[in-house]
Amino acid sequence: MTTASMNRTQAIEAAIESLDGTFFKALCEPSRVAVLKRVMQLGRADVSEIAAELPQERSVVSRHLQVLLDANIVRATKSGRQVFYEVDGPAIVMRLEDILRHTKNIAPLCCPGSAS
Repeated sequence: MTTASMNRTQAIEAAIESLDGTFFKALCEPSRVAVLKRVMQLGRADVSEIAAELPQERSVVSRHLQVLLDANIVRATKSGRQVFYEVDGPAIVMRLEDILRHTKNIAPLCCPGSAS
């Protein structure tokens, strides 16, 4: 559906959907953000390295990494039996640009504000 053919109710639903997606859900938990920060600090690391200085068990860190992977915030590469994680910067930038473009298109319909 194009923005021009959307009504206000549809635009509101589209706005909420874009803000309630996997990307933001993945970043809403402080312990998951701590895992992401650790990956950023290490650059490229396996679960053991990432979990080494975090208070969570390795299995919990692994689940957080899976959520970040599903949201395209990190990427994983397998080398032998190990899986290495790193932040996927280009994917994050592209996702934020898509959200911004989408929001700009529907904002006049769902959330008009003053232009002062």
